[in-house]
Amino acid sequence: MLTAASPAAARDEPLWEAGMGVAVLDFPDYRGSSHSRGYVLPAPYLVYRGDFFKSDRSGARTTFFSDQNFDLHLSVGASLPVSSDRNPDREGMPTLRPSIELGPALDVTLWRSARERYKLDVRFPLRAAMTLESHPEYAGSQFSPHVNLDIHEPLDFPGWRLGLLAGPVFTDARYNKRFYEVAPEFATPSRPAYPAPGGGYGGTQFIAALSKRYPKFWVGGFVRYDQLRGAVFESSPLVTSKSYVAGGIAISWIFSVSSQRVPVNDYGEEIRK
Repeated sequence: MLTAASPAAARDEPLWEAGMGVAVLDFPDYRGSSHSRGYVLPAPYLVYRGDFFKSDRSGARTTFFSDQNFDLHLSVGASLPVSSDRNPDREGMPTLRPSIELGPALDVTLWRSARERYKLDVRFPLRAAMTLESHPEYAGSQFSPHVNLDIHEPLDFPGWRLGLLAGPVFTDARYNKRFYEVAPEFATPSRPAYPAPGGGYGGTQFIAALSKRYPKFWVGGFVRYDQLRGAVFESSPLVTSKSYVAGGIAISWIFSVSSQRVPVNDYGEEIRK
C-alpha cells in the first residue's frame, strides 16, 4: 500500500453543520430504461464529523472502524419509485416502489499525495434494499466495488472538490427479478416473457462529482454514465438502453453550525488523535 510521507495540514471545522436547499435531477426510470425523468427534490445539507456517525461529501454512514488507510462503515442508498403508467416499456406491470438500501462498506486508501491534495481509494459497498411501503419487502442487493479518486482544488480552483469513480456493479437474482423479469401474465407481442436471470455482472458505472462549500451555502453537481453491455439481464425486453447518462445539480443554504470545533484534513475528514 502506497502512502505519502507528509501528512495533510489540519484545520478546525464545526462538529456539525445544517442547511436546506433544492436539487434538480435527471435519471432513467431504472438502470437500462430509455425513459428518463426530471425531479425537483429537497436537498438537505447535513454534515457531522463525529467518531461513530458521520455525514459528509461521502454520504451518511455509521463508522465501525477507521484509521489512516481503512474505513469500515454502514452505508446508505435509495431508489426512486417508478410508475408503470408513465413508462411505456412497463405498461400494465406493477409499479416499482421506492426503496432504501443499507449495508457495510470497506474503503481502503491506496495512495495519498503530500498534503492530501489527491487521494486514491478502492471501495467495497454491499447493500441490501427494502421497499418503502406498508408491508416492506426485500428488494435485492448490489455489490459495487470501485476505484475513487478525490482531488482537492482541481486546476487550482480554491475550495472546489472533484471526485472521479469507476467500477462494476454486481446484482443478485432478487434484484434482477424486480427490475427485469417479465412474467407470462404481463407478456405482450412487443414484450415477450422473460425469466429473471441469476445474480452476476450488472454493468459498469462512471461518476464525476464536483462541489464547493461557500461560507453561507454549498453547491454541487454530478454526472453518471452507465454501461450495461454484458450484464446478465442485458437480453431482458425491459432493457431498452444499454448505455445512458444521468446527472443533477444542487444548492443548499447553511443556516446553522456547531460552536464545537474538530480538526479535519483537506477532505473534511476528522483527524483522529
